[in-house]
Amino acid sequence: RIAHFSTSLWTVNRECTKTLMVYHNIYDSWSWIGGHADGIEDLCSVAMRELEEETGVTSGVLMSRDIFSLEILTVDGHVKRGHYVPGHLHMNVTYLAQADETEALTVNREENQAVKWWTLQEALQVPGEPWMVERIYKKLVEKCRNFF
Repeated sequence: RIAHFSTSLWTVNRECTKTLMVYHNIYDSWSWIGGHADGIEDLCSVAMRELEEETGVTSGVLMSRDIFSLEILTVDGHVKRGHYVPGHLHMNVTYLAQADETEALTVNREENQAVKWWTLQEALQVPGEPWMVERIYKKLVEKCRNFF
């Protein structure tokens, strides 16, 4: 209840000019793709599963099994599937993936309201969580630019 592992994907197109984001129901904001590890040790497989579950994308490929970024994220208390979830921490591992931006996207209504490719600059403007932009997304954009 205090903390658990989660994993995220910073998913970019082939040219690394856009990133795929979801409009997250709980956070009421555009965000990266990810989810809880739920005891699964292979965090790469969890991240790739989340990509397909949250966006419908099946063309995703990990750019590396190496960790792209590490974060400790605070999660405020919220209601999920009718149950209150108290505030807690996500010990988060982020991976870098690449996907085909022309692939059809689907919305997982249980988790998000929309799925969209944004330019890297737009990805720093559309989220409604300033802390995530300043501390996480800016870092991921910079690391992505240096990766390619």
